[in-house]
Amino acid sequence: MPATPLHCVAGRRKIAISGGETMDKEGSSTEFVLEARGVSKIFGQNRALNDVSFGLRPGEVHALLGENGAGKSTLIKILTGAYQPDAGDVVLDGERVQFRDPLDAQSYGIGTVYQEVNLLPNRSVAENLYLGHQPTRFGFVRKSLIARNARTLLARYGLDIDVEAELGSYSVAVQQIVAICRAVELSGKVLVLDEPTASLDKHEVDRLFEVIATLKAEGLAIVFITHFLDQVFAIADRVTILRNGKLIGTKPLAGLTRTDVVRMMLGKDVSFVPAIAGIEEREAGPAMVEFDGCGKMGKVRPFSVRIHKGEVVGVAGLLGSGRTEMARVMFGIDQTDSGEIRIDEKRIDLKSPAQAIAHGFGFCPEDRKAEGILGDLSVRENIIIALQGKLGWFRTLNRDEQMEIAGRFAEDLDIRAHSYDMPVKLLSGGNQQKVILARWLATDPAFLILDEPTRGIDVGAHAEIVRTISRLREDGLALMVISSELDEIVAYSSRVVVMRDREMVAELRGDEITPSVIVQAIAAQPEGETA
Repeated sequence: MPATPLHCVAGRRKIAISGGETMDKEGSSTEFVLEARGVSKIFGQNRALNDVSFGLRPGEVHALLGENGAGKSTLIKILTGAYQPDAGDVVLDGERVQFRDPLDAQSYGIGTVYQEVNLLPNRSVAENLYLGHQPTRFGFVRKSLIARNARTLLARYGLDIDVEAELGSYSVAVQQIVAICRAVELSGKVLVLDEPTASLDKHEVDRLFEVIATLKAEGLAIVFITHFLDQVFAIADRVTILRNGKLIGTKPLAGLTRTDVVRMMLGKDVSFVPAIAGIEEREAGPAMVEFDGCGKMGKVRPFSVRIHKGEVVGVAGLLGSGRTEMARVMFGIDQTDSGEIRIDEKRIDLKSPAQAIAHGFGFCPEDRKAEGILGDLSVRENIIIALQGKLGWFRTLNRDEQMEIAGRFAEDLDIRAHSYDMPVKLLSGGNQQKVILARWLATDPAFLILDEPTRGIDVGAHAEIVRTISRLREDGLALMVISSELDEIVAYSSRVVVMRDREMVAELRGDEITPSVIVQAIAAQPEGETA
C-alpha cells in the first residue's frame, strides 16, 4: 500500500482524551484506526444521529447499512470532516481529532469515493489520478512522469488501460477503480466507499471487489455502504446497522444470516410479530391496469403486475431493491424497454408522465421535498397544479374554483394550514404529504402510485394517510403502495410484491401476507449463491 505522503502527516491536530476508553463486545478501542464515540448531530428539530458509536479496524471491510433517514450519510460526513458533531468525538489511532473539512480529513489518511464519480471525464486518466499534486520541474507539469506513475499505480490493482485516454471514454466500473486509486494515493489509511456498485453490472462488481480485496490485504480500513445484501455477505467482515439515527448493532457477518440483517434494518423481530391476514384479494377478472414484462435496462428487471379496481398492491423490499424504479416505469418517468402496458385490456403507449396523467395515473414520489411539493407556491397552487395540467391551459381554473377544490381536499385529508395561499414549504412534513396526495386525488385518478407515503411524518398524519389509503381502496381506486413499514403493508394490501436486487422475486397472497413471510422473501438466498 502506498505510504501516506509526508505532508499529510505533519501538522495533525490531536487532542488528548479525558476519561476512560470505550469498549465494544469484540475488544478495546485501541484496535480501531477510526472511531465515532457517542456522536450526535441535530439539524433544526431533526436529530439525525443520536449517541452513535462506530469503530473501524485496519484490514477490514466494514458494511454500514440502514434505510433512508437511518443516519448513514450523516455519520460518514462526520467521519470525513464534512460535518462537525454536536456531541461525541471522532478518534483516529486512539486520539481525538477535529477535521476542518474533507480535505483536512484526507490529510489524516481518510479518503472517500461516492457513487457518482467526482472526477473530470474530459481529462486523461493520469491527469485525474494526480490532479492537484502533479509533479513539476521548473514550473512545468511532468506529463510523461505522471503517465508512467499512473501505469505503475493502476497495474498494482490489475488495471491495464491507456492512461492518456480521457477518463470519460471508460466504463463506470473503470472510473470507480481510478477514483479509488486516487483516494488511496492521497489518503492511504481509511477508504469510504459510498454505493460504489449502484451502477455496475455483475462482472464490473466482481472486478471492483478484486481491487477492494487487494486493498484489504494491504491493511487499508474500508467502509462499504450499499443496499445489496448479497454484496455485503460477499465482501464485508463486519456490519453496523443504523435505524432512525440510532445504532442498532455492530456484528461480525460470519454469525449472521440475511434474515437477521433485514430484521435489524426494518426494526421487526418477525418471529414475535403476530400474523395478520391481508385484505381479501379481488376475484379474478380483467385488471384495471396491467404491466406485462415491463422493465428498464440498468434500473429494474422486467416485471409483471396486475392491479384491479378496489385493490391495493403493496410493494416491499429494502432501499435500492428496485421499488422506486418500478414506480418510475409505471408512471412513464423512465420508459420501459420491454413488455407492454394495458388499461382495461387495451394496450397503451406510455412515454411520459403527461401521457400517464392523461390515462388517469397519479404518482406521489418518495422524496416529497425534491420531487413532490413546489415549496414557494401556495397550498392551493400545489393542490390544483396536476388537475390544471390535465385540463390544459385553455380551460384555466379561476381563483374561486381553485379555492373550492383546495378547500374540499384539505377538509377531506385534514390538511392543517392557516391559509390556502400560504407557501406549502411552511407546512409540516405530514401536511405537505397530504397536499401531494390531494393534488392527485383532485385529478380523479383511476390508478394511484404511492411511494413511501408515510415516511418522515408524525403519528397523527401517518394514521390519517393509512386511513385514506383504505378508504380509497373501498371507493374502488386501484393503488400501488411502496412502503418500508411491514405492519402497514400487511394491514391494507390485497397482494404484496417483493423486490430484491432490482427484480420482482415474489408475489404474496392471502395468508402469505405477514411480516414474517415478507422478511423471508426479502432475505431469501439468491439462486446459485451460498451464504
